[in-house]
Amino acid sequence: MSRTYGLTVSKLALAMAMAGVIALPAQAVDFDGYFRAGPGATSKGAARACYNLSGAGVSGAGTHYRLGNECDFYGEFGLAQTGTVDGVTYKAKVMFNEYNPGTDIGTSSSSFNQMYVEGKGFDIAPNTNFWVGKRFYGRADVHILDYKFTQLDGVGAGADSISVGGGKLGLAYFRTDNGNLGSSTTPGTRLNADLTELGVNAGGKLRLTGTYTKGDFSGGTSGYALSLQHDQENFLGLGGGNTLWVQYAQGSAGMNQNFGNLTAPSGTKGFRVVESMTWQKGALGGQGVALWETNKDATTGLKTDMISVGGRASYAIGKNFKLVGEAGYSQKKPEGSPTQKLAKFTFAPTLSTGPGFWNRPELRLYVTTAKWNSAANAGAGPAGLTGLSNGKTSGTSYGAQAEIWF
Repeated sequence: MSRTYGLTVSKLALAMAMAGVIALPAQAVDFDGYFRAGPGATSKGAARACYNLSGAGVSGAGTHYRLGNECDFYGEFGLAQTGTVDGVTYKAKVMFNEYNPGTDIGTSSSSFNQMYVEGKGFDIAPNTNFWVGKRFYGRADVHILDYKFTQLDGVGAGADSISVGGGKLGLAYFRTDNGNLGSSTTPGTRLNADLTELGVNAGGKLRLTGTYTKGDFSGGTSGYALSLQHDQENFLGLGGGNTLWVQYAQGSAGMNQNFGNLTAPSGTKGFRVVESMTWQKGALGGQGVALWETNKDATTGLKTDMISVGGRASYAIGKNFKLVGEAGYSQKKPEGSPTQKLAKFTFAPTLSTGPGFWNRPELRLYVTTAKWNSAANAGAGPAGLTGLSNGKTSGTSYGAQAEIWF
């Protein structure tokens, strides 16, 4: 395939199209996004390695402590045009991403991950926001894990900001079509009801999310999921916050309130509890997390339990220099198999635009060390936990990374 300065023709066309949108004078255009990138290596000349338990339960959540532990390049870049016409305020959003699982050598991929329009002020329901398209939706995450415990993303349509009982209700319909015309497809339907901003105590708000899924093909199954999320401001007076999730899923629904496996029988069940707090007290900021999860696969009849606990702390030496450290421990116990264990620690001297935990961009140097057991290697397959096929149960990596959101 022909290339122009490292871009494929399709990517170059995409970039030119977005540049053209920026140049349009019609309405205000906002630009936002995120990316992380940087070189890395593993000690003793081995290929770059990262340290995570493989396939940790049905959800795959909770073992990826990301600081100094990301072997990919990733960026997402969005444009939004906003305007008001005869009392209707609208936004049209387009976002594409660029992903490379290794470095700049090899195959990267890009795609549109958002393309939707939303509007508010329509005379039939002036205070309700209506939307249609492909979008990020209803996300709630733990940053240090790079995992969204609630993630309603997809292609669909919906309405939100509906006042109900002191809170705001969102209703959404999503479809997925896993295939192309003329080939086998596994289409599915998802319905979400999301009730947010319920004041339940001083500085505390409750969110309730319900999900129904159905595989609309021969062999497809239905499922449902429920999520309770409590957010507390200024938790323990530490200048940050606290989020508690209690989540359940059954059948073809995922615990993150999205699609799960659309052929999973009703006996497939998952349950988890997640506690995460952030803080910023003077020069010391950070985020911690504790997770317990259990899953049962009705197809195999096997149960898997998982726990994970860890945190990241930053200490500002000055306005623009921080010392950052992250430690995490995770274990996974598949029924009838040995317990898989992994411990990881990273130290990262960091330049930043400010002294706070959330200040970005950050420019980091890092050293990461990890230890795991032979069961973790076996669970990851023939190449082992690192993918290096060396049978080792410890490793050290180092590198530099830039991270920014804008």
